[in-house]
Amino acid sequence: EMTPLLLLLSLLLPLEAGTDFLSEIIGGREAKPHSYPYMAFVQHLIEKKKHRCGGKFVLTAAHSLLLFHNLNPCSSLCSSINVILGVHNIKKQEKTQQVIRVKRAIPHPDHVPGRFSNDIMLLELERKAKQTKAVQPLRLHEAMSQVNPGDTCLVAGWGKTTLSNDSLPTTLQEVELTVQDEQECKSAIHAYSALTEICVGDPMEMKICSKGDSGTPLVCNNMIQGILSNGAKDDTPPVVFMKVSHFLPWIKKTMGHF
Repeated sequence: EMTPLLLLLSLLLPLEAGTDFLSEIIGGREAKPHSYPYMAFVQHLIEKKKHRCGGKFVLTAAHSLLLFHNLNPCSSLCSSINVILGVHNIKKQEKTQQVIRVKRAIPHPDHVPGRFSNDIMLLELERKAKQTKAVQPLRLHEAMSQVNPGDTCLVAGWGKTTLSNDSLPTTLQEVELTVQDEQECKSAIHAYSALTEICVGDPMEMKICSKGDSGTPLVCNNMIQGILSNGAKDDTPPVVFMKVSHFLPWIKKTMGHF
């Protein structure tokens, strides 16, 4: 039986994209270089303007690339999307980097553009990545342990680091967030589903990750548990991650098909 081997995507949206969910990792710190070897960085060129986006497949949030244009499953515009692996400093051409084109984008069949339910997508790369110390895929197991309220998890991305400053970091940032109970997200976020989603981030702490890091993984007890999707409209914790364990059957089926 196939065990999924995946790379994770951190997508950074342009500030002028007209979204109501800011691009940020607040209250965090710079990550140790290449301590997240499964992270991927996406460059998306539109009208010669570079939009930064924080195995053979990359797992991300479905709404992220669909905000730019309909890739269902993918159009010729995929030729303008590069996935860059082995990145720490996005302003430098590091020797560890591998640049690979996106061949096909495959959103979850039940995802509705403009909404966040089933907000998960696979990107098929044109070729397999070469595994190095800085580039490593993830193994997703059926027996993934479930997260519980109070668990501390790590999130990484290239989103901005302060609410008052629009400047973006050049190096990968990380922040520790606490898993919340189901009621916390139900009261803060419309249509939260405990079956398919994980509620993360203490409202009493000034720590947050958000749309600038859409698609980034939630790492709990050294295991990938979620994919960042959405949050409250006032840009405060908690935020919602898609529950990876719920989507494992679709991930395995899709990777097997392609």
